[in-house]
Amino acid sequence: MIGQRRQTALVATLACLCVGALLAANAGHGNAQTYRERGAYLVNAVAVCGNCHTPHDAANAPLPGMELAGGREFDIEAGHIVGSNITPDRETGIGDWSVGQIVYALRNGIRPNGTIIGPPMPIQFYRQLSDRDAMAIAIYLKSLKPIHQEVARSRYKLPLPHSYGPIVGRVAEPDRHDKIAYGAYLAGPVAHCIECHTPRHGPNLDLNRIGVGGREFPDFGNPEGRTVSRNITPDPETGIGKWSDADVKAAILLGHRPDGTKLARTMPFDAYNGMSSDDVNAIVDYLRTLKPLKP
Repeated sequence: MIGQRRQTALVATLACLCVGALLAANAGHGNAQTYRERGAYLVNAVAVCGNCHTPHDAANAPLPGMELAGGREFDIEAGHIVGSNITPDRETGIGDWSVGQIVYALRNGIRPNGTIIGPPMPIQFYRQLSDRDAMAIAIYLKSLKPIHQEVARSRYKLPLPHSYGPIVGRVAEPDRHDKIAYGAYLAGPVAHCIECHTPRHGPNLDLNRIGVGGREFPDFGNPEGRTVSRNITPDPETGIGKWSDADVKAAILLGHRPDGTKLARTMPFDAYNGMSSDDVNAIVDYLRTLKPLKP
């Protein structure tokens, strides 16, 4: 028992040191970014588009040279999903889409040919992407190397909606000085933490139980396994109420809990550790404001 306690304490100490080093290394992200730089940061470190759109090998490692070329397959409650090719290849990707059409698809869930984009694309959250961030993502995607890869279509068990609501107009830039509001923006529309950690009530998220977890996903670190999103509300018994800020950051950036156990690799912590310190801190500050709930 004493040895186990020492090991847990050592893991916690190392976590604090590693998180501190990561946050110090990532402290330089700010507003002075070009559209492409901002888009690269959002796509790769916050929205982590590659978690669905980059093919991975059996060990859950991204296939080199195939970033965002589509073909990753997994099952969710909506059906069998095949990540689409979002490189600018004209035949198999989005090469014929304009920047404006990519922005429109992101926020309205409608492709240039009029078809609806289905889950797990979090269109209900992407509708709140600011004009600048949506444009930055589109510009970055258009700048990538085209990769020619034909992929199968997703097969849905549930009917897709005819639309996700009224056409999105102008969306203002979030106020980064309001850490809670900016953390909500990052955790919702961009990183879609809330989308994964909020249970569904029928086809829609149960917004009365934000962050309580309970959704089942494939375990990307175990091809035959499944994982369930945990409670990230401040409930002290079943959530993160007793976790320190360093504990929460270790989970986001390093993928382990305070007791040293590892999170499922469906949580893209390898990518999240590229987030800036300001952004990670804002997310943690926002999570502290959620209503404590029990699953």
